[in-house]
Amino acid sequence: MLKKLKVDLFVFAIAISILLAYFFPQLGATGSKIPLNLISSLGVSLIFFFYGLSINYEALKSGLKNWKLHLTVQSSTFLLFPVLILPFYPLFIGTENELLWLAFLFIAALPSTVSSSVVMVSMAKGNISAAIFNASISGILGIILTPLWMMPFILKTDVAFDFSTIYFKLFSEILLPLILGLFLKRFFGVWAQRHKKLLSFFDKFVILLIIYKSFAQSFYDEIFSSVSLLEIIAIIGLVILLFFSVYALTGWIGKLLNFNRADSITNQFCGTKKSLVHGTVFSKALFGQTSVIGIILLPLMLYHAIQILIISVIAAKKGKEIKTDF
Repeated sequence: MLKKLKVDLFVFAIAISILLAYFFPQLGATGSKIPLNLISSLGVSLIFFFYGLSINYEALKSGLKNWKLHLTVQSSTFLLFPVLILPFYPLFIGTENELLWLAFLFIAALPSTVSSSVVMVSMAKGNISAAIFNASISGILGIILTPLWMMPFILKTDVAFDFSTIYFKLFSEILLPLILGLFLKRFFGVWAQRHKKLLSFFDKFVILLIIYKSFAQSFYDEIFSSVSLLEIIAIIGLVILLFFSVYALTGWIGKLLNFNRADSITNQFCGTKKSLVHGTVFSKALFGQTSVIGIILLPLMLYHAIQILIISVIAAKKGKEIKTDF
């Protein structure tokens, strides 16, 4: 119950960050005296440094045995999602809603979550070690695969992007700190495990800061004036449709491959999740100072809230099923 409350509080905190950005956009917009770009950049680097320190090598080693499940989860995360979004590109290219399509591709290209995937799988009595493995490896793969999915379509938009800066940010703020964290794990890994809750709080703080900065710039430039209430309702409907489509397909694939109950749960729970942590930091690297970043993050934040709500309900139900069997 406590874990559910924490998740709800974080979603609530996201809403507060957006409201603050709406009422005080000048504090996060370009030209602000508060160096939020520098602070958030340092925060992103520390997130991935701590992520490198916290990776569980034992879980990764033991998880290698169940290769069929891992291949299925990663294929769902990085192939199934984009395949569902790509066919609609011709309908949006050159239109005023092309950025919204790009925002959905951004969701599709992101890695799975770490903490919430493991928590939900545990609640449903799924394969926890496999969930840890897939969540960890997904975050690493996402550093490479997410930009690869996004770059060709970012090039085709009307928004100007500095790609030398993008690649530099991906390397300096994400990849290099991760490698450094992995290298120093043997010295500080125990410390990272001991302070896991504090590091999780730090991650969330940085995410909220990036969300505030992104939406403040978008509100300051009046980007959302082009998005109607009807379009927001449509985005919510499409986010729900995307989730249930992938959930149904991963369930069908699990049955096709004869996964047992525990593996089926891990396959569906990890295969449908998308990481808000990676989404916010990747958006900062990929879209930088552009004012469109608020629109890019909007569907992701809705997906984040909806996936947690739905999976929490499903996980609680599946957890009770196990109890009634004995």
